[in-house]
Amino acid sequence: MSRLRPVYIVDGNRTPFIKAAGRPGLFSAADLAVNAGRILLDRQPISPQDLSEVILGCVIPSPDEVNIARVVSQRLGCGVKVPAWTVQRNCGSGMQALETAADRIRDGHSSLVLAGGVEAMSRAPVLLNQQMVSWLGEWNKAKNIRRKLQLLCRLRPHHFSVIIGILRGLTDPVVNLNMGQTAEILAEMFSITRAEMDAYALRSHLRLAKAFDESRMGEISPLYSSEGTYYLEDDGLRRDSSMEQLSRLKPVFDRKFGRITAGNGAQITDGAAMLLLADEQAVARYNLPVMGCIEATSWAGVPPEHMGLGPVHAVETLFRLHDLTISDIDYWELNEAFAGQVLACIQAMADPEYCATQFERSEPLGVIDQERLNVDGGAISLGHPVGASGARIVLHLLHVLSQHNARRGIATLCIGGGQGGAMLISRIDSITKHDEKD
Repeated sequence: MSRLRPVYIVDGNRTPFIKAAGRPGLFSAADLAVNAGRILLDRQPISPQDLSEVILGCVIPSPDEVNIARVVSQRLGCGVKVPAWTVQRNCGSGMQALETAADRIRDGHSSLVLAGGVEAMSRAPVLLNQQMVSWLGEWNKAKNIRRKLQLLCRLRPHHFSVIIGILRGLTDPVVNLNMGQTAEILAEMFSITRAEMDAYALRSHLRLAKAFDESRMGEISPLYSSEGTYYLEDDGLRRDSSMEQLSRLKPVFDRKFGRITAGNGAQITDGAAMLLLADEQAVARYNLPVMGCIEATSWAGVPPEHMGLGPVHAVETLFRLHDLTISDIDYWELNEAFAGQVLACIQAMADPEYCATQFERSEPLGVIDQERLNVDGGAISLGHPVGASGARIVLHLLHVLSQHNARRGIATLCIGGGQGGAMLISRIDSITKHDEKD
């Protein structure tokens, strides 16, 4: 596989992911990104001002954090001369930031880039409805007390009905389905049972608990608040989860016939994941370590109502364009938006009819060995801060490849609106070893 300018992943770090608790979290999105970025940069032999640029993915930055990448870069001490910008591709925003950084390095615009993703979903806005917005507009134009009294008399209870931003944001406006409803469609398409979903969800928690117990989550750094609260691991982990507990949960999106519950879907979470990318010259100049290399990225579109199958289509594109087969991939990170969505992707990749119909392939993509898929759990157990997850799965995949002395992996995820993204990652210990293998 040819590379004009290899893109190396030097290092990465993320915060613990914090489950939303029905009120704004302790940390803004910028707070989270700064925490992850500061620890990452502090352990490098560079100054933040040596960076070429900062690129972050974020879906719902607050009004105080417009172009959040620039806010974060300034708080990290990058200085005014280091440009910074924010990208948005829904759930794929963190991966989009990494791909954009890699492209900037490949084409020679940048040499050393801090990239990743962040989201504070607990701080998603609560919005006024359009009737109230119009009323406020009239109020601001009122010139005298008489007009203001007339407007006050026009206020009705419906003016005070608010819009929950995160619920509106998780609903596709084209097909008018929320993400959970699209997962219900996939469960029906592939005949995935509630018990199968709950069993997968339980496995996610058990795998994450084991990874923490065996000290295999080295990409996480502690998070401390000014109030004295601290987090050492993802707090959505339910170590006592069981099939009995999961089976008692009621369906959320189709209360009568549905299979998707709060237990077998991803958690609404706050968190950040940051990675440092470099070209060969920066690695040599600063004597930087190397964790791995971004080989390639692919994106694909699917019907919005089949949003969860995006990874299958992105992986097929990656395989086709780079002459890969499933046997070339050692480990997989497939973001767990919903247990049923992950299981649907596994089935679709192995289904001759689906692959023939969708891709005109004579053979299916293949069967993913589930012992090599999400080996340390995923978003069901640790959460899915949408802007960060694409970067999180790439970072963790690198750690998995290192821990298992493996060569190559794919990080992939579905994206709201009907898309999928996939990134091919290879582990290398140094530029010399990389060149010898290729």
